Amino acid sequence: MPKTFTKRKIFFCAIMLSMAFVLLFARLSYLMIARSQYYMERAEDLHQRQRSIKAKRGIIYDRNGVELAGNKPVCSVSVIHSQVEDEDAVVSALCSILKLPEDEVRKKVLANTIREKIKSNVEKETADKLRDMNLAGIMIDEDYKRYYPYDSLASKVLGFTGSDNQGIVGLEVSYEDVLSGTPGSILTLTDAHGIELKNEVESRLEPIPGDNLYISIDVNIQKYAEQAASKVYRQKQAKRVSVILMNPQNGEIYAMVNVPEYNLNEPYKLTGVKAEGKSNKKKQDALNAMWRNFCINDTYEPGSTFKTVTATAALEEGVVSVNDNFFCPGYRVVEDRKIRCARTRGHGAETFRQGIMNSCNPVFIDVGARVGVEKMYENYRKLGLFEKTGVDLPGEANSIMHKKEDVKAVELATMSFGQSFQITPMQLLRAISAMINGGKLITPHFAMYVTGEDGNKKKEYEYPEKAGVIRKETSDTMKELLEAVVAEGGGAKGRVEGFRVGGKTATSEKLPRGNGKYISSFMGFAPVDNPQIIGLIMIDEPVGVYYGGTIAAPVMSEIFENILPYLGIKADYSEEKLKETMTTIYIEEGD
Repeated sequence: MPKTFTKRKIFFCAIMLSMAFVLLFARLSYLMIARSQYYMERAEDLHQRQRSIKAKRGIIYDRNGVELAGNKPVCSVSVIHSQVEDEDAVVSALCSILKLPEDEVRKKVLANTIREKIKSNVEKETADKLRDMNLAGIMIDEDYKRYYPYDSLASKVLGFTGSDNQGIVGLEVSYEDVLSGTPGSILTLTDAHGIELKNEVESRLEPIPGDNLYISIDVNIQKYAEQAASKVYRQKQAKRVSVILMNPQNGEIYAMVNVPEYNLNEPYKLTGVKAEGKSNKKKQDALNAMWRNFCINDTYEPGSTFKTVTATAALEEGVVSVNDNFFCPGYRVVEDRKIRCARTRGHGAETFRQGIMNSCNPVFIDVGARVGVEKMYENYRKLGLFEKTGVDLPGEANSIMHKKEDVKAVELATMSFGQSFQITPMQLLRAISAMINGGKLITPHFAMYVTGEDGNKKKEYEYPEKAGVIRKETSDTMKELLEAVVAEGGGAKGRVEGFRVGGKTATSEKLPRGNGKYISSFMGFAPVDNPQIIGLIMIDEPVGVYYGGTIAAPVMSEIFENILPYLGIKADYSEEKLKETMTTIYIEEGD
């Protein structure tokens, strides 16, 4: 072989080796300099194990600083597969102490993962039993569990949290961003097999607690309302009883009751329903129904309480005055329909004032016809009946109304006394609040302000209001008319001795008609001259007597007897004085 060829080959190899060396040097330089931080972090990841630390959830307080939702120390139990020395002993201990099925626990213990969570929210006493066994591979971390001191109080308002302390329903989920806080973490060093090294310093990032939420509910008022609702619920063997108590001037909700309530500390335990034999779907459906808040999540036909809206629209449009004369023969024929009054033999001649006191359907059919579809819908809009109220709870429903172009004489007639459409109880109470507060459409709400862990106020909530939705003169007239309903008319059982109370009764038949099922209700407010509280009670499917004036009005009277003095509202006059000034007219038992 020629020497020249050999030299060329050697030279070529030298160049290739040089290039390889340069490339290797460049790659090493890149890895060691440019990417050093990245690979250092990767190396640390291989020898570090991170454990999350839950943040302490913010506390929910009532308006007076009474704790409604707090935190209870618990533990979280996990297994680290690489550290387990005796699998059978670990499985046996976890099953017996935590009361868990063996196949589920064994699957997690044998899982070749960094860490497997076995159970959260373990009581400290139970976790201590595991600690005392000192079994390798079992890790126990301190944790927090949501705790509700009053168990079922305002359950369908407060809601509850899941296993990871996240809000599920109610205010807990509405204000998740306020209450949740920021989790922390613990970093521990491990060897190449993932086993934690003893006597090594842990790196700890402290969690940031959630902020505290103060709400408008008053524990004492909520208790009064729940006691009264529970009593009539049992007496009338009702499907449910709901109560809302609110300040009509600013929309602060003092109480919201939905009996039967459920235990917030055991939210998956069905109340009044047998869980045995139910499929998972049926059980979940039953739980969803148990958690529903009828006051905002569901709609209903309001019946005669809605006559307040018809009266307001008529006064606003100037088509009726309190002394206008009407005649009730016990029915009114509208097109091809004969629509009856609650008093089938009729009220005879009566003024508009007497018509609202008697809750006379024919009077309101006539009044609705005077207003007309166009103006009636315009007033519905002004009173917020085509929109959600904006209450700060999840899942608020909206009204179900006829399209305006579909409303003919019969539909207008039935709508005038509260049938053939549906609204939520909250929408009704908001509309009536505007009627009695001078014409201001408020936003019903619970949240008032937020404080940090140190107690300092961080945020105060403000809510939209719309002034002048009706004239003050109309508001003043409506207050006088509704006071007459309680003082002299069908709402007489809603009276409270010494106080000027206004109100309206209702007895609405549920669909389909003729099924014998009713919602009996009463709306009341006090004091009449400057209303500070408005309330609505609904008794769903009472057994036996079902007239709102007979069974619902007395419940609101009982609630007001307790809470009016509590709110610092002074009595207006004595019962004797009331009797001296009162006029008596014939009232047929009905609405």
